[in-house]
Amino acid sequence: MPRRSVVRSSKFRHVFGEPYKRDKCYENVDITKNVWDGGNYCAVNSKFVAIVLERSGGAFLVLPAEKTGRIDQNHPKYYGHKGRILDLQFNPFNANVIASAGEDSRIKIWKLPEEEITEDVTECTIDLIGHRKKVGIIQWHPTANNVLASAGFDLDIILWDVENGSPVNVISCHGDVINSMCWNFNGSMLATSCKDKLARVIDPRTTNEEERVVHSFSAHEGSKPFRVHFVDDKRIVTVGTKKTSDREIALWNTTDLTEPITRHELDQGSGNMLSMYDSTLNLLYAAAKGDCNIKYFEISKESPYVHYLSQYQAATSQRGFGLLPKRALSVNKCEVFRLYKLDSKGLVEPVSMVVPRKSDCFQQDIYPNVPGDSPALQAGQWFGGDNADPILISLQDGFVATRKEFNAVVNTTEENIFAVNLQSAPQREEDLKKSFYQQQDELRNLRELLKGKELKIRQLEYENISLKKKTGDTVVTATETKTNSRLNSSMIAEDSDCSDASSDDNHQADEIASQEIKAC
Repeated sequence: MPRRSVVRSSKFRHVFGEPYKRDKCYENVDITKNVWDGGNYCAVNSKFVAIVLERSGGAFLVLPAEKTGRIDQNHPKYYGHKGRILDLQFNPFNANVIASAGEDSRIKIWKLPEEEITEDVTECTIDLIGHRKKVGIIQWHPTANNVLASAGFDLDIILWDVENGSPVNVISCHGDVINSMCWNFNGSMLATSCKDKLARVIDPRTTNEEERVVHSFSAHEGSKPFRVHFVDDKRIVTVGTKKTSDREIALWNTTDLTEPITRHELDQGSGNMLSMYDSTLNLLYAAAKGDCNIKYFEISKESPYVHYLSQYQAATSQRGFGLLPKRALSVNKCEVFRLYKLDSKGLVEPVSMVVPRKSDCFQQDIYPNVPGDSPALQAGQWFGGDNADPILISLQDGFVATRKEFNAVVNTTEENIFAVNLQSAPQREEDLKKSFYQQQDELRNLRELLKGKELKIRQLEYENISLKKKTGDTVVTATETKTNSRLNSSMIAEDSDCSDASSDDNHQADEIASQEIKAC
């Protein structure tokens, strides 16, 4: 009888991490020491590497991907935020556009030149103003062009039309700080993890508050922040801790969220979890801030569902990671994932996850088609209710980013254009009464102002009619004059509490209108 296999067969069983040589790393970088774990302090695409710096005023560095080695401390930087930067994200459809979010409650959109800058840049292209507190997370939409979601410490998520620089929708359904946020494959749903220990699946476009939260469930018992990722249309994976601080992975089916499909124990540690998910190969990379290792797992549809593969062990601890888009990987070396590790000693070290193969030919089985840099929808289409899967490309012939223009409406206003809809309700009864009376006064003043404007309009219309009659102008007919006079008389009498009067005679209608205007 043939021997029964006891080891699960997988083409990713022997994936290993390969760090770049020292001369291919980025050295002498003053990486931020901020303790916030929800955002990314490093953003990478096929052309640039952006790193958040330790500056109280908020600055980040943008380097050409090929410019490695020791970085000059006086290298030109991007300034603009009045507080520390908490997240950086490149536009997936335009390699020369990057978004930054900071403690100053602002989101800034920057257009990067093709050539390397020679002096500091302090003016952004667009300033998105809407959050009341610092913004911790930003995520570009995976299929719609220039759509951005942002999560702030005001507990709100705002959806932005970036090209027009305007907020479109506000999602207020969280009871505490949002720790992580991600889109599903076609961008029709958002998933969030919150400090209140609940994971939520949200329909971001609905205006019905009751229908906005599609699913809500308690993912992990531990008090530390946890991460959430979409696996497919029906499954969600979360990475968090138990009450005993044991780290774990939980896989959920959205059709029944009372219990997870499975829980996989990781290890024990004090650092907050940092997880990354490769949706094309179903590989989950789990790490923790302050640790020196990265564990990776394969998620399948058969039991036990979460399969441990291996781990990458480094000599120094990690602060965070930047992720390279799948389309920019080196296919000739069988690289399936690349992350940029932020070291605790000012080093940004690329680490390649490689599938060992003897041939250097294109391996179709480990390189399925991946999302390209062309959007499937425009912002208006998506906000209008359309959905579309990403436009996929093959990596067999490599990938070269296409140069695109970024035409945006520059917003020069300094006021919070969305503050009216973001004001919180008073908590105390005295404040509630005070707010109520203030609103009543505002309404009364607005009504009086409106009445005055209407009376002025009616007076000008009457003077126009009288002037045309004196000059013998035949443009205004008797019927039109009679109709206008009746309308004027009725509206003025209603606004000024005067008696109503009407007559079929044109002369009497004009006389009544004249008397009412003088009385008002």
